[in-house]
Amino acid sequence: MSHARTGIYEIHDPRFRNLIVSSAALEELYSGCRWAEGPVWFGDHNCLIFSDIPNQRMLRYVPGAGVSTFRSPSNFANGNTRDRAGRLITCEHGGRRVTRTEADGRITVLADRFEGKRLNAPNDVVVRSDGSIWFTDPTYGILSDYEGYQAEPELDTHNVFRLDPATGELSVVVDDFGQPNGLAFSPDEKRLYVADSASSHDETWPSHIRVFDVTEEGRLANGRVFAEIDKGLPDGFRLDLAGNLWTSAADGVHCFAPDGTLLGKILVPQTVANLTFGGERRNRLYITATTSLYAIYVTTTGAQWP
Repeated sequence: MSHARTGIYEIHDPRFRNLIVSSAALEELYSGCRWAEGPVWFGDHNCLIFSDIPNQRMLRYVPGAGVSTFRSPSNFANGNTRDRAGRLITCEHGGRRVTRTEADGRITVLADRFEGKRLNAPNDVVVRSDGSIWFTDPTYGILSDYEGYQAEPELDTHNVFRLDPATGELSVVVDDFGQPNGLAFSPDEKRLYVADSASSHDETWPSHIRVFDVTEEGRLANGRVFAEIDKGLPDGFRLDLAGNLWTSAADGVHCFAPDGTLLGKILVPQTVANLTFGGERRNRLYITATTSLYAIYVTTTGAQWP
C-alpha cells in the first residue's frame, strides 16, 4: 500500500490529515517503566492513571505536575477503565481478578472465578452504559513470573466475559480467541471490537481486530475481522466520536476508519501497548509504549466515557 510520510505521520488515506495536527509534537512525558499499559483518564481529577505491570505499580500523571505513584504493589495490574459512577475498574494479573476501587480506597473484587475455576489473567476491561463490565481473559499473566505468577490455566478457553451489574452473573460472550486482548465499544455501543494478540507467542495466529454486533440482550453476534495489523500485533485501542479506531502496534498508533480502512499511523519510537483519549477536551492521545508514556494532540475527540 502506498503512503506518504510526513514527520511522525504516515498518511495512508487523505482523511487522516483531518484527524491530526501536523505541527503537534509527540511528547515523552515519562520514562522508566518496564511495560507501560492500561491508561485511563480521570477528567474530574485532571489526571491519567496507568499501569507498569512488571514493576508492580500503578502511576498517576498530572499535566504540569508530572508522574507519581498511585498504587504499589499493584498486584500486577494491567488494563483500567471507569464505571458509570466514576470508580476505577482494574484487571489484575496477580490476583487473576477484576476489581473496583471504591471512593474511600477500598478494593472490591468483582470477578475472580468462572464456574468454580480461577480466571486466567484478566487483561483489559470496558464498561457499557448499562453498567455491564466486559473484559478479556488471556493467559499472559500466568505464562511466567514476569507479569504475574506462573500457573497452569484452569479454564479450557481464553474468553471475553460480561459481568452483569445487577446480578453479578459472569458469562462468556465469545470463546474462540487465541489471546483476547484490548476491547472497546463503538460510540453507539452497537458493536464491540476485540483484539487477538496470540501471534505474540504463536506466529500462525493472525494479528487482527475482530468486531461483533451487540444484541439487545447484551450478547455478541456476527463476528468478523475488522482490520489486520501490518506491524506487530494489536493490543489496546480506543475509538473516537466519529467511530475511527486508534490501536496500538509495533511501530506506533494505527488509525482505522469505521469501514476498516487504514487511514494512517502516528509513529512512536517504542512498541505501543495501549492508549486513551484525555485532557480537558479529550483530544489528547495518551500512549503507553514499552518504557514510556507519550502524548500527542489530535483534532478528534475520544468516545469513551467519561
